[in-house]
Amino acid sequence: MKLMTALIIIAALFLAACSDPSEQGRELRVGLIAPVTGQIPEVGRSTVEAAKLAVEEINGRGGLIIDDEQYKVVLLIEDNRDNQEQTISAALELINQQNVSAIIGPQASRNAIPAARYVEYAQIPMITPWSTNPDTTRHKNWVYRAAFVDTFQGKLMAKFAYEQLGLRKAAVLYDISSEYNRNLAEVFSVAFKDFGGGIVAYELYTRDAPDFTEQLRRIQAAQPDVLFLPNYYNEVPVQARQARKMGITAQLLGSDTWTQILEDDRSAVDGAFFSTHYALDRADGGALNFRARYRQTYNREPNDVAALTYDAFGLLFEAAQRHGGVEPQGIRDALNTIDNFEGITGVIKFQGSGDPVKSAVLIEVKNGEFVFSKWVEP
Repeated sequence: MKLMTALIIIAALFLAACSDPSEQGRELRVGLIAPVTGQIPEVGRSTVEAAKLAVEEINGRGGLIIDDEQYKVVLLIEDNRDNQEQTISAALELINQQNVSAIIGPQASRNAIPAARYVEYAQIPMITPWSTNPDTTRHKNWVYRAAFVDTFQGKLMAKFAYEQLGLRKAAVLYDISSEYNRNLAEVFSVAFKDFGGGIVAYELYTRDAPDFTEQLRRIQAAQPDVLFLPNYYNEVPVQARQARKMGITAQLLGSDTWTQILEDDRSAVDGAFFSTHYALDRADGGALNFRARYRQTYNREPNDVAALTYDAFGLLFEAAQRHGGVEPQGIRDALNTIDNFEGITGVIKFQGSGDPVKSAVLIEVKNGEFVFSKWVEP
């Protein structure tokens, strides 16, 4: 009987040694906050797809190797419905109930900004892939991003309009209720005037009032030669069609949210330029491999949200490995040391803040396709 008991104990110890890391409690628990439903579901879809791809790749290799130990990455997804209150609820759920080591997301700045306040208080590292508003990371020690900021993006587009296209009179139409749209409109306008141009129309709207007729009538009267639309992908095609229908022939310019514009809607912005983070037709090296894996898994091309989300997970994994554990404080400290991360969207460098130093991509819309125009260095 004693011999049988001893054999059972030895067998149990052997199985424990050979078992999956999660069965031994070695886990990296990661929260993901994404707009799966709401006004920008395409953003949510790309976010979840890229997150699952990143996690499944790591776990498929046996787990994340941290200090010579295997850790299973546990992905916990919360739908914030593109709503600020739901975003806060999702963050609290992940922090207080799910005991995550870090949070990836939210994506839209209007949701990332309030979430950042809560993770800062809770001292949980957060990496937002897509939020570009400076307020997301301003005065924060626990909040990071994988994207460039709007101060860079807005100046980039203003300089391109003035110096490269030779345009001198600009109009802006933007959603004043959204931090992203409002800040980008302000940055572009200030920069365009600093370069020597004039803002001849500066029109606003709110998401609950989707008709733009009056604003576009005033823009038409101002006769701009460029119309800047720093708005979300579900609104821009409607705005562009109305503008053209009313006889506005100004050059259309946009921002990184335009990459989500569906193929059926791209004809509305044909000939336009916009700034973004990732050029599909210029992918090489790791970016090319990512594109191939994404296409094989989801039967569609990855967009900038997918690429940035994948990079955010890469940053988190790198930080956990540098730290040698999954404690939030250690991950945060390790993120501060990353100064040359080779991501899908380019090299990411943190230099004293949660805002990376990285380049941008300028895209032209040609015959329904997003075509690489140029790289723009910071």
